[in-house]
Amino acid sequence: MAEMFTNSAFILFAILFLGLALGQINIKGISLGSSGVLFVAMVAGHYQLDIPMGVSELGTALFVYCVGLGVGNRFFSSLRSRGKNLLIVALTIVLSGWLTAWGMCKLCGIDLAIGAGLFAGACTSTPALAAALDSAKSAGMNESVINIGYGLAYPFGVIGIVLFVQLLPRILHLDLRKGEKSQESDAHAIIARGVLCTNPEAIGKHPEELAIDNHMNCRITRILREGILRPLQPDDTLQLNDEVLMVGERTRLEHDAALLGHFVHTDGRALICRDEDAQLIVLSDEMSNKTLRQLDTLGHFGITISRITRLGNTFIPTPDTEIIRNDILRVVGTPEAIQAFKKECKHRSTAINTADMLSLMGGLTLGILLGCVSFSLGGEGRGFSLGMAGGPLVVALILGHFGKIGPIAGYMPRATRVLVMELGLMLFLAGAGIKGGEKLVETLSQQGFSMFMVGAIITVLPLLVGYLVARYLLRMGLAETLGCICGSQTSTPALGAITAQTESQEPVIAYSTAYPIALILMTVLAQLLIEMA
Repeated sequence: MAEMFTNSAFILFAILFLGLALGQINIKGISLGSSGVLFVAMVAGHYQLDIPMGVSELGTALFVYCVGLGVGNRFFSSLRSRGKNLLIVALTIVLSGWLTAWGMCKLCGIDLAIGAGLFAGACTSTPALAAALDSAKSAGMNESVINIGYGLAYPFGVIGIVLFVQLLPRILHLDLRKGEKSQESDAHAIIARGVLCTNPEAIGKHPEELAIDNHMNCRITRILREGILRPLQPDDTLQLNDEVLMVGERTRLEHDAALLGHFVHTDGRALICRDEDAQLIVLSDEMSNKTLRQLDTLGHFGITISRITRLGNTFIPTPDTEIIRNDILRVVGTPEAIQAFKKECKHRSTAINTADMLSLMGGLTLGILLGCVSFSLGGEGRGFSLGMAGGPLVVALILGHFGKIGPIAGYMPRATRVLVMELGLMLFLAGAGIKGGEKLVETLSQQGFSMFMVGAIITVLPLLVGYLVARYLLRMGLAETLGCICGSQTSTPALGAITAQTESQEPVIAYSTAYPIALILMTVLAQLLIEMA
């Protein structure tokens, strides 16, 4: 039995199991979730238990890569529209943290070299620690005092922000999930409405011809015949008082419907056969990179493509929309037409939810490679790298935005992405907890609780300042504010605590925007404290 405690793989999975069990304990609506792994790992670290080497780095890379893929398609548009506010909050938090570290060291008579370690630990920033150690080595200073400061501040730095994002909404009686339901009724939501044809200019025309001539952004998929809304056929023309089914974004439906007539309610008298629509994935190279106008699916196959899902986003196609490999098409047609078109697409149902392991491994390889590159800040020995968190995050954001770079696709089915992201988070927490718990008690007994309290202040004060600036000065929403705070403190565990509470992508987008800014600034400021020591 004792041999089990020397088996690093057993220790790792035991920590994950016990941590998740602890995270499920709910006290007055508050639970640790995945963050429970951190606390169990710290206890294991205190008792000198080991887990396989590199687990924390692997978990970090997996987690942030999946985070980047999930928000990459909206990150750059969000940066343009809300980047200024996120930048202000990130600068406020990091600068107030640095000023707090400098001020508390001066007030308490603490060496600024230790203060650099306290600053890096309180912000949970390993790159900042590495930069401080590098500067100290270049200056011929004692590097161990920096590690002591980091070791004192790091545990509370990790735990403090997790508790902050968990408890603050409860204390202030704020609902993190508020506003999520409104997303369902968003102006860009895709809906289907019945339209009665009364416009004389539309009578006698084929729906596809009408759509092309009027640059319609919605798709007519069915037409009412003998009480049945049947799929549109190549020879159908619109007649006076014909009823059709139009699919499109809520904001555009009203405009396009007016080109035909006006909305009507599609009730039980208009039946729809459920075997007349399907979801098909395009695996055919012959169909790839061709527009709907070139493919003429209605004329050749009797098929109308009502919507396309690409890289997790669903949109209404126009005649000039290009089909690309791995697009998921929502098609409407007779069962026979759908079967024929399925063969043309080379559809395989299992491919819709299959993760592309080549893309996952390729993206992670590029991300880790980018994270290892050192960027010079001027001067000998000065510089920073994005590390295991920043590198994969940047690559994933780029892939998520462009969709594909060479053979590497920036998409992963949501279920797979969430699973990999959660696993990565837990592995990171296990590694961070083991590291944070190793010398916690020993360091506290040697250095006393005074420096521990200084580290706690360096963690908490910037969080409060950043929250006040974001909420009351910039009028940011709660989810976006908490995500930005996590990114500004480069706290992966805290982001995990938020994503466990809400389906909204706002915290993740804000985190991804603030993270690189904070990472670079912390690296520079940690070195500045060493220069001032």
